[in-house]
Order: sequence, then structure tokens, then C-alpha cells
Amino acid sequence: MSLSEEKTKANLQKIFYPESVAIIGANKVPGTVPHDIILNILKTDFQGIVYPVSPREKFIAGVKSYKYIVDIEDPVDLAILVFPSSVCHLALEQCGKKGIKAVIIISAGFKEVGGKGIMREKQLQEIAEKYDMSFIGPNCLGVINTDKRTNLNASFARKMPEEGSIGFLSQSGALCTAVLDYAQSKHIGFSKFVSFGNKADISEIDLLYYLKDDPQTKVILLYLEEVSDGRALMKAARNIINETGKPILALKSGRTSEGASAAASHTGSLAGSDEICDAAMKQSGIIRCNNIDEMFNKAIAMTYQPLPKNNRVAIITNAGGPGVLTTDAAIHEGLQLAHFSDQTTTFFKKSLPTTANIKNPVDVIGDARAERYNVAVSQSLKDVNVDGVFVILTPQSMTDIDTIAREIAMVNSQYNKPVYVSFMGESDVASGIDILQRNKIPHYSLPESMCSAFACAYNFASHKQIEIEKGDLDAHVDKKKAHNILDNAIKEGRKYLPEYMAVDVLESYGLPVKKHGLAKSSDEAASIAKKIEFPVVMKVMSDQIVHKFDVKGVVLNINSADKAREAYDSIIRNVTELKPEAKIDGVLVTEMIPKGQEVILGIKRDPSFGPVVMFGLGGIFVEIFKDVSFRVLPVGKNDALSMLEEIKSSPLLHGARGTKPSDIESLQETIIRLGQMAMECPQIRELDINPLIVLSDHDGCYVADAKIML
Repeated sequence: MSLSEEKTKANLQKIFYPESVAIIGANKVPGTVPHDIILNILKTDFQGIVYPVSPREKFIAGVKSYKYIVDIEDPVDLAILVFPSSVCHLALEQCGKKGIKAVIIISAGFKEVGGKGIMREKQLQEIAEKYDMSFIGPNCLGVINTDKRTNLNASFARKMPEEGSIGFLSQSGALCTAVLDYAQSKHIGFSKFVSFGNKADISEIDLLYYLKDDPQTKVILLYLEEVSDGRALMKAARNIINETGKPILALKSGRTSEGASAAASHTGSLAGSDEICDAAMKQSGIIRCNNIDEMFNKAIAMTYQPLPKNNRVAIITNAGGPGVLTTDAAIHEGLQLAHFSDQTTTFFKKSLPTTANIKNPVDVIGDARAERYNVAVSQSLKDVNVDGVFVILTPQSMTDIDTIAREIAMVNSQYNKPVYVSFMGESDVASGIDILQRNKIPHYSLPESMCSAFACAYNFASHKQIEIEKGDLDAHVDKKKAHNILDNAIKEGRKYLPEYMAVDVLESYGLPVKKHGLAKSSDEAASIAKKIEFPVVMKVMSDQIVHKFDVKGVVLNINSADKAREAYDSIIRNVTELKPEAKIDGVLVTEMIPKGQEVILGIKRDPSFGPVVMFGLGGIFVEIFKDVSFRVLPVGKNDALSMLEEIKSSPLLHGARGTKPSDIESLQETIIRLGQMAMECPQIRELDINPLIVLSDHDGCYVADAKIML
């Protein structure tokens, strides 16, 4: 750990576990942010000393107030700034002189408003660096620590949440207040709850590493509006998951271009490509969620219950229809219906009514009371073939809902297997749901949510170690040649590399390029064609021509030297007539590639995640269906294979409707080599290989066309 990281960690400890807190800018006006913060700290039994700081008041809420922070005689661990943004830097400077190392800046009016706000935020950063301080914010709700050792509600949230094992980190303060209200209604508790706002100093990365070592936190939830340092986020997630096994669930806004624009205006954020963010989270083990409900549905499953050892579930229900719905949802999520042991089947025959269905899903019949649920759930949990139990209840006139809820909680406490429950309905089952939630039994209004949460927990348990693959294939790489071509093109002021240069760069990294040469005359074209082997393809090379077929600048299937001469003259004549302003560099002569499956490969540099590789099926699949996959580099063999399998049209690569399977292995190697080139050649801004022709198994693949943006 670096000195900077050690400093941040020590200062974060003072933010979460201060022995003394100063509220700078406190006042006596109810309903204002400064007043609500000081009341929140006082009324939640904070286990430390509170110092209001106000230029005007002598006492606030019965506590002695100080004019300036430097007037306080004793040391102060944590300062909370709620002054207007125009004077926050003055207060922070005083904190530095006082020796305070940990600060929460609640005030808004910084980077998120642009203009002078950006300069004000920079001032705060400079002061913090000068005094070795760390601060959360500005433009945030604050920090909550429910640990009884401190009981700190240093925020202007309406209520202190229950103590729990979920760490919640959010870029949006307003979302925090909604989440706290949502969680309170479901008795969901938190270990640490942080609104980090503009993250001008302490970022989500710092907070993730803090929660990694926090014994009170079992699951981490993260809301982001933009990702500033994608590679650092990926590294932090992998470290946390691999070293501690703590799941990280993330909600990232800005999925659409409109949403990304809104995020930028809200917090001064810059949005990256959502598809790339999605791929990066998947690579690093972060579980991305679509909404708050989904996030907490999955979080409570992983917090309250043991992780499933396998995907075999038993379904216990008092109504046939919901049992079938749950079965469908379970299969859709990749779960299996458990096959009960002979012992369980015999037990159910003896213990359940003759009208009950004793196969999975088990229907205990509509008149089932608590004892019958106990029998079915207990025996299912005992069965070695069962990895988890789904309990469904629909309220009948004779259903003792509260007693059944208590019975499920009691049975659950006796076994080390997960139990998820769905009491279907609203008002009639409300008290039973409350009992389940108070007893930390995951409850779901819909069976589909229950199945999705179980599948998420199982998949996480199965892949807790996140593999980090290397993508280097140093054999057949001429890095010097590639750099010479690229550097010279940049010196010449080129924005794009001509195709005849592009294929040389690809060839230098061992990518599959057919024999080729650039002809500047018809005789040279014939000579190159004879050396290459017939048939050949010939195409015009000009920076001013994007679509070569449109100007009749391509001739296919040339079988002799004479035909090569004719083709050269024809191409030059056509281009001169149809595009007279075009500067022609020559005609590229290339060995003809046999027919195969067309795919597209690409490189892009994301502002947050760095170099990224793209794969998709060529032709209409890319243009119409946008059927592509992304990976943040480097990628290894398994990463490359998962990219191929991820797209919807992947069956075409394996041989659909009687066609031969494509050469998957050569395609994997091509992706890895392309990734290595992107990592080692920063001169390349974007690259398209479209198409790459993939031949049948063991026959390889070949670049048919390539574009490189410098």
C-alpha cells in the first residue's frame, strides 16, 4: 500500500469512527441542512463529542457553539462543512490549520454547476493536498455508520437506518434518501452508507477498498453516474471479490445517450460507452443491476442467506398456478428442479394429504397451515439433492399467514441452506412479510424475482475467484515495424492509415493477412499477382475513397497476369472518371480469400476503461441487430471464447443448418493478437477489420479489409 493509500485509509477511519465531530456552518433554523445534520448526530446517540461552529450562535440544540473551528481547544477528528460554496475553501483552510485530517463537504455549487464551481472544487483539492487531508464530497448527502461503537448519522437524511451488513455507496445524494426510505420499509439494514457526490478527493475506489476490510460489511452496493477510472474500478472489484468473497452489486445510470447526457448535467460527469461499462463489470465480477428493486432483491439474498452450493431448488407452494410460474422462472434462470431422494418422497407420502402433489414443485394444498409448511420445508432442506428452497404462499381464508412466516423463520435457522419466500398479494400478507423481513428471510413479491436472485447468488458462488488473463502472444510479433509505420504516418499528418499500410501493421503482429503488394503500374500488378498465386483481388488505394465498389475500384477473382493488367487499367480508368479529385496511391493486389463466415473485429479507446476490443458477426448482423460483444483489454483465450459465445448469432459459428463449424481457435488467437496490438500501439485510436473471413474448422481466418484511425 502506498503512503497516499495509507493516508486515505487512516483518514477514512476518522470519517467513519470519529471521537469528535465539528459541524461548520451550523444554525438554529429547523428544516435547513446544517440544522438537520446536527440534530441527526445528536439524536442517534453518537458516541463522541459534538462541536457546532457558527459565526453568530453561542448555543445550538443546547450545545456550546464556536465562532471558528480554530477556537475549539481540543482535537477534532471530523469536520462537516455546510457553508456556501464561495467560502468553503476558507473553512477548509482553517480545518487544515487546526490539524483536522477528515472532512465531509456537504455544500453544493462546485463542479456540477460548471464555470466558477470547477475552480472552487480545484481550490478544495489544493488545500486538502497541502494539509494531508481527505474529504468526501462536495455536493453530497453525507455519511452514516450504524456500528454501535459510533452511531454516526453525519447526513441530512430523514432517519437513521437499521444496523446491517450492506455497505451502500452512491454518487447521488437524492437517490440515497429514496433508498433509505425503501430499505426502512423492508427492514433492510446497512453497515456503512455513503453519498460521495462529486468525489473531488475520496472516490468510490477508496471507499470500496475501505469496505473490503470492514468487518461489518458483507455485501457492497454501488450507484454510479459516471466511471472516472474504469481500470481502477475493475482492479478494486477483483481484489475485493478474490480476497474477501464480498459481492459487489452496481447500478450505473446513463445507459441511453439521453440518460448519459442527463448524468453529465447533474454532476458534471462525462459518460462513457454503456456497452463497454457492461463488459468491464462482467469481466471484474461486478453484478450489474437495472433498478433499485433488482439490486436489493439480489443483495438481501446474498446478505441474509448462505450462498447456494448448487442450482437444484425445491418449490413449496399452497397453490398450483404459482408453483408452475415459479418452475418456469427457475428454468429460465438456469436453475434445476431438485429430484427428491426416496426418503423424502416416502416422508411426504406419509406426512402430507393424499391430495398433495409430492413431486417438485410440492403443492401442500390451499388449506395448508403452519405445521404442513414446516413438514415440507424441513424435509426439503434435509434432502441432499436440494440446494435451496422456494416457499410460496397465496392467502386463503384459512391460511394463518403470520404463524407460517414465524415457522419458516424458525426452520430456516436450523439449516445452512438458503430459503427464499414469496407471500403473494398485498394487504392480506403484509404482516407476514414484515415478520419474514424482520427475521432476515429474503421476501419477493414475484416468483420471477426470487428465481433471478437465487441464480445470481449461485453464479457468484460458482465464480468467486475472478480470473485475470494475460493476452500476450509475443511469437511472430514485430513491434518495431508496426511502430515505424504508425509513427511515420502520424508525422505525415495522416488521420487514417491507408489499407496497404494497415495490413502491414496487422501482419507485424501475426494477424492472418493474405499475401499482398501495392502496384503502381499494370506490369507491376501482373508481376505481384504471379508471385502471390491466383486467383487474386485488386482494389484501388486512395484516402479520398471510402467505398471502393461505388467507384468500380475493386475487381475480384483475377486468374492470370493478363487479367491483372486489364484489371489495373480498368480500376484506374473507372476511378479517374467517377472520382476525378481522388489522389490514387496505387492498386492493392491480394490473394483471394475463400468463402467463409464474415465477422467484424474492432478496437476502441474508451476514456475511462482504455483499449477495448469488439467482436460481432459481419454484414447485416452488425448493421441491423448490433449483435456485438466487448472486452476491456488485455484478453486471454477464455475471454475471447466468451466474446464469441456471448452474441446471439454465435450458433452460426458452430455450424447452423448443416453448415461446417468455423475455425474458433484461429478466431480466438486473432482476437488475442489484436488486443495485444491495441495495448502496445497507442498510436491506434480506432480499428476495424470488416470483414474477417473465418473458414471452416482448422482452415484459419483471414483479414479481408482493415481501417485504422490514428
